[in-house]
Amino acid sequence: MTALLPLEAFLDYLAYNQGLSANTLDAYRTDLQRFNLWLGQQSRPWQELGAVELESFLVQAMNGYQSSSSARLLSSLKRFYRWAQQQALLTEDPLSQLRAPKVQRKIPQVLSEKHIESLLAAPDLSTPLGLRDQAILELMYASGLRVSEVVELPFEQLNLNAGVVQVTGKGAKERIVPIGQWAAESLARYLQQARPVLTLGKTVPTLFVSRLGRPMTRQTLWHRVRQLAQKAGIVSELSPHGLRHAFATHLLNHGADLRSLQLLLGHSDLSTTQIYTQVAKQRLQALHRQHHPRA
Repeated sequence: MTALLPLEAFLDYLAYNQGLSANTLDAYRTDLQRFNLWLGQQSRPWQELGAVELESFLVQAMNGYQSSSSARLLSSLKRFYRWAQQQALLTEDPLSQLRAPKVQRKIPQVLSEKHIESLLAAPDLSTPLGLRDQAILELMYASGLRVSEVVELPFEQLNLNAGVVQVTGKGAKERIVPIGQWAAESLARYLQQARPVLTLGKTVPTLFVSRLGRPMTRQTLWHRVRQLAQKAGIVSELSPHGLRHAFATHLLNHGADLRSLQLLLGHSDLSTTQIYTQVAKQRLQALHRQHHPRA
């Protein structure tokens, strides 16, 4: 049988030396398992495959996939081969000259400020879960945190006195994000009135907990946001990431600069942040068409 990739050793390296999140590691595992399946049908081990053979695999594997998925697959393979060369498992990297396909970034659909207000008012504040849900929504809209950053946020990294939250984002990069008065007040109510009821006195490391007093999952948060969006009368399909899009776009609409927004969102590359300028431009164009007499 053809030798397969030393997948676990590579993933251990990414986890312990690069500090990558569980979701990112799962993506690498999925991509490289596809490669291992293909390797099982080859007559030579992966160390002996050249650029032509690897390019043939990529063409076959990418058929029918979006450019973003194709780019991720190539990126996963490239990172593995760089690591293998560093570990002296290879003398040269056959993928070093291959370029990833150009990814067309989708412009996100962004909720209006009116819709956001309806969403923030949707939780039932007479219940512990309602207080928790409002605190989550207020925090996400005020700070632009990713879903994983919200559910994994340690209790001690919230500082209500300073009005900031310390976030550990992608690649274990830390940033300090202000949360504003509305979110701070909502979080204070959650901490005083709801969290002790939900945890039943247990020590839970994360700020937000489930109805059973355990750390929340991404799936639970997704489900709650969808429920509250329906309650608020929002007909478009809304994911928790929609609050991050709204945070970014509304800041730009009110005069924030792109560099500051990049720091708040935790983007390593400014080009990732620039997608929101297109959203803001579309909004201005729509307003012009709606209100200008000669539009």
